[in-house]
Amino acid sequence: MQSIESTALEPTKSEMAGLSTGQKIGRLIPVYGLVILTVGLIVIFSILLPDTFPTVLNVRSIVSDKAIIALLSLAAMIPMASGRIDLTVGYGIVLWHILAISLQTAYGLPWPVAVLIVLALGVFTGFINGLLVEVAKIDSFIATLGTGTVLYALALWHTGGRQVVGVLPEGFYALNGTMLFGLPITGFYVLLIAICMWIVLEYLPIGRYLYAIGANPKAAALNGIPVRKFVIGAFVTSGLLAALTGVLLASKLRIGQASVGLEYLLPALVGAFLGSTTIKPGRVNVWGTLIGVIILAVGISGIQQFGGSFFVEPLFNGVTLLIAIGIAGYAQRKRGAVRRITPASK
Repeated sequence: MQSIESTALEPTKSEMAGLSTGQKIGRLIPVYGLVILTVGLIVIFSILLPDTFPTVLNVRSIVSDKAIIALLSLAAMIPMASGRIDLTVGYGIVLWHILAISLQTAYGLPWPVAVLIVLALGVFTGFINGLLVEVAKIDSFIATLGTGTVLYALALWHTGGRQVVGVLPEGFYALNGTMLFGLPITGFYVLLIAICMWIVLEYLPIGRYLYAIGANPKAAALNGIPVRKFVIGAFVTSGLLAALTGVLLASKLRIGQASVGLEYLLPALVGAFLGSTTIKPGRVNVWGTLIGVIILAVGISGIQQFGGSFFVEPLFNGVTLLIAIGIAGYAQRKRGAVRRITPASK
């Protein structure tokens, strides 16, 4: 059973060829509406807050704070490309960041070994999710919610409700704390992973297969695509990226606690869903996902600098999601109208 249906709504060259300039603009505005809104917010906040918003310090703060969410959003969008959803990206990060620290402090393992163990566990969790969805035929929302809850329970059991603290090696701290070209290195992790995912999803057969499965798994199977293998692979990759994000979170926080991590789930999913409303509306895509995370980061940062209260972030997340869904709905209606007009004009 599918949890998400993938149907791209970006205009094709043949559709654009028969339109006037005004019609072309009308078709492109919904497609790039979120990009335009993001640029507009940056300009507005830069004008209203010239001393604090358009500064290197603010950029560093945004990159440092939102890199974790960006990585989780990219992890979540991989199963989404195949029409599934993975909630363990938010629950798993709780256990992964705790283990990355406790394996070093409690068990004395070198930090590279601890990192490899956490990554392997992330892969294993993704594999379990894939089996539950594709072999047991459990809806991906229910399956990953159950798996995620188990991971969260393990985190509570492992910590006993207490913080995991200890002296960690400088090499582990450097995973998150290094500055490169004046910016946190986590921003470059996001960019590198995004480029790799973009190449795979847009230019390699693997990406085309995942999108085909997301659009219509039965048709994909009839065309010889091994649906089960690719869906399980999508969950495995998502689990690996989520575990890596947990390692980076551990390097950033330097302590492990079960109360940290779940707050990243909603923003990560919002970023991935927002990504499906821009660049290629109706289909999750890498650059759309990053735009979704950026608009959340920019909007929240600007509002907080105006003195916004603690409820600003969840409020902005929800409102932005509704606006983006409205843009996507408008794009879908416009495309339907163009399809009805085009045959009649021939």
